[in-house]
Amino acid sequence: MRFLAIYKTAETGVPPSPENMAAMGKLIEEMAKGGVLLATEGCQPSSKGARVRISGEKFTVTDGPFTETKELISGFALFQVKSKEEAIEWTKRFLKLAGDGESEIRQIYDVPALSSGNEK
Repeated sequence: MRFLAIYKTAETGVPPSPENMAAMGKLIEEMAKGGVLLATEGCQPSSKGARVRISGEKFTVTDGPFTETKELISGFALFQVKSKEEAIEWTKRFLKLAGDGESEIRQIYDVPALSSGNEK
C-alpha cells in the first residue's frame, strides 16, 4: 500500500538547524534502506509559488505568498507500507523531528498492472 503524507505548517522563514537536518537525514536514510520511503521533498516558501483555480471555463492564478493560510504544505513523503497504521507510525517519527505542524495521510490508488495487450 502506498500512502502520501503531506506535511503542513506555518511558514516561519527560519531554516532547520544543522542538528535537525542531520537527524532528519538519518530518519530518511533508515526509511529508504527499509524500502518504506519512495520519495520525499520539502517545499520552498509560498512566496515563490502560485495557486491555479478553475471555475467553469475561467482560470484564476494567484501568486504567493499565501498569507491568508495559517498552514501551508511544507513537504511530503510517499511511503510503501503494509497498513495505514504503519504509515501513521512513520509520520509520528517524522513529526517529532519536524516540530509543530500536522501531516495528512492519504492512501494512493493503485493502478492495475497493464495487460499484455492481447485483449479484444
